[in-house]
Amino acid sequence: MGAGHAHRLYRHGHSPVHALPPHTKLAAAFAFVVVVVSTPREAVWAFGLYAVLLAAVAYRARVPAGFLLKRLLIEVPFVAFAVLMPFVAEGERVDVLGLSLSVNGLWGAWNVLAKGTLGVAASVLLAATTELRELLLGLQRLRLPPLLVQIASFMIRYGDVITDEMRRMRIARESRGFEARGVRHWGVLAKSAGALFIRSYERGERVHLAMVSRGYAGSMPVIDEVTASRAQWSYALALPCAALVVCLLGWTL
Repeated sequence: MGAGHAHRLYRHGHSPVHALPPHTKLAAAFAFVVVVVSTPREAVWAFGLYAVLLAAVAYRARVPAGFLLKRLLIEVPFVAFAVLMPFVAEGERVDVLGLSLSVNGLWGAWNVLAKGTLGVAASVLLAATTELRELLLGLQRLRLPPLLVQIASFMIRYGDVITDEMRRMRIARESRGFEARGVRHWGVLAKSAGALFIRSYERGERVHLAMVSRGYAGSMPVIDEVTASRAQWSYALALPCAALVVCLLGWTL
């Protein structure tokens, strides 16, 4: 994890949120999602307050609304699922614009949409203010199993390598006049996928042998020791603590 890797979700900046240690942001985002999921679905006003809290974080992080909304499109499949719930769920029915919809289905759709959108928004804000390398260091600091951290590290590090290999293979096919136009060309694509798998496997073996020859014994050395002060923890946990107050009010009111 010595070299940094930029990703499309990250937005370079120098805001107070960017400056927070990664493990504090990871803990805050996880706690916020847990609180949101624990909120009763009937407390509609509470989800509005959660959205306001996330908007305040986005403002402090200098993340534009367009940037955030564009990346929320990743939840479109969940939206499609939620839209179908009022039609397929059983129980009491209600007429809405001439359509017979399930009451339980409507509440279920609202539950999925509200909590899913808030969770995705929190994740997007985390990714927008934290580089991949910092996320891995944060997971390491939070004592996530080292093997999982290593797998994630290698996946990120060599994902770009494999993608570039695919691009070169595509260029090689096109330079020979190949263009996939139908089922009859699937055989060539399947052979290309097989060749890519073999090359990736061989590359992985070479990388592993190189690591072993340099003293790798199952754990990666910690190059940067990430620490956080009490003030930084307090600043990071302000979001989940405020959300917890809203959640408790949602259960009591």
